[in-house]
Formats: sequence, structure tokens, C-alpha cells
Amino acid sequence: MTSVWAELFDEIARWHDAGRTVDFWWRDDDACHADPALDRLVELSAGAQVPLALAVVAHQVEASVLAPDARWVRILQHGTDHVRRNGAGEKKTEFPASEPVADALQRLRLARAQIAGPVTLPVLVPPWNRIGSVALLDRLAGAGYRGLSRFGARKAGAPISGLVQVNTHVDIIDWRGSRGFVGEASALRAATAHLQARREGRADPGEPTGILSHHLVHDEASWRFLAQLFERTRSHAGVAWLDAQAVFGCRCEGAA
Repeated sequence: MTSVWAELFDEIARWHDAGRTVDFWWRDDDACHADPALDRLVELSAGAQVPLALAVVAHQVEASVLAPDARWVRILQHGTDHVRRNGAGEKKTEFPASEPVADALQRLRLARAQIAGPVTLPVLVPPWNRIGSVALLDRLAGAGYRGLSRFGARKAGAPISGLVQVNTHVDIIDWRGSRGFVGEASALRAATAHLQARREGRADPGEPTGILSHHLVHDEASWRFLAQLFERTRSHAGVAWLDAQAVFGCRCEGAA
């Protein structure tokens, strides 16, 4: 076992010694078409018995994507069309402050209807993990959303009335460099750092540590890392991998 794996399991041991369970969750973004990478993703989830939260681009989605292995997969809404609407010089977002809130809500409503089903949760995952419109955020609960997921340690579990926010914290893709696997050391240190911050009270202790993947751009190193992470943690008595339904505390929209 390399030192970075040892550091992770040393941190898990500290949680265990304190009588606490380390909780992880897994989100994968940008699903829209049935393809071998998506098949491999769902097979990995089922084989490892690790729940998968699949963030789906609603306006591009194929029907087969919305019928995954219901034992392990939950569908989240990844915006509407994954199209940038920000102005020049602004950070990437599908939902800029300049867009009328009524227009954004209408797009969201139509998109949400496209992915409704028995494994779909009323949770919004904004593309690029960003919503530029504060006014839109304030209207999401009224539009029927119960959860919001972005990237980075949250400041509070419910920063917006009626919404539970649970983010991801470890992106396994090196977007600013190779656009392949970020590397074992970087990924594991990010996970360990968030767990340590939670344990020491520097981050919300109640926010599960989220792993973020993007199956469409995975290289073999990305797949290998996820498989190793799941294999090495899944059977550990001090670790739990949470279903998105439990993470956000809401029911699937098609549930009876």
C-alpha cells in the first residue's frame, strides 16, 4: 500500500477510534447517451455494490439511460441542455444572473419532465457546478427541487430554504492539464483532506465526502482508481457508501 493510501486509511482509523463512520457518496456527470463507457460505469457500480448518482443532461438524454440498474443507480438532473449562457469574461454557467428567472425555471421544468421516472430524484446538479443567479437559487425549492449538488465543501446543509445541499469534493479528472486521471496521489489527498477537515470541524461534519467522475472522458487510470477505491473501502467496517436518496433525504419522483 502506497503512502497516500496509508494516509487515507489512517484518517479512516481516526474516525473509527472516535466512534464515527466515514461516509462517502459517488456522483458521475454528463450522462446523456447510451454508450460503452456508461455501460461500464453502471457495471462498476453494481459489481462493487457502490451506489451511483448519475447526473443526466435532460434535453439530450436517451430513454435507455433513464432505465439503469435500479438497485444501485439514482438519476439527478444535470441542468437542462449543458449550454453556456454566461457573458464574455464570466465563469462558465448554464444559469447566469443575466437570464430572466422565469426563462430558467421554464427550461428546468421542461427538462425535469423529460427525466421523470422511478429512480429520479428532485436534485439539481448545475453544469460546471455553478449557478450565477441568486434569484434562481431562491426559487428552486418552490419549483419542486429538494436537493442541490455542486463542488467543494458546503458552508451549510441547507443554505437555501427547502433545499439540501450535498457537494462533491474529489474530482478525479485533471481538467486544467491532461484531461485524464488527476492521479492517485491528488485524488486520495483530496479525499483525506476533506475527511480531516470534517473531523476537526473545519468543514461541515455532516456532509458526506463526494467522489466526482465523468465517464465520457475516463482513461484506464481513472477506471482503475475507482475500482481500487471501491474495493479497498467497501468492506471496511468504518466506511459506508451512501445512496443518493439517503444523501439528500428525499424520495424518487416516480415512487409510489
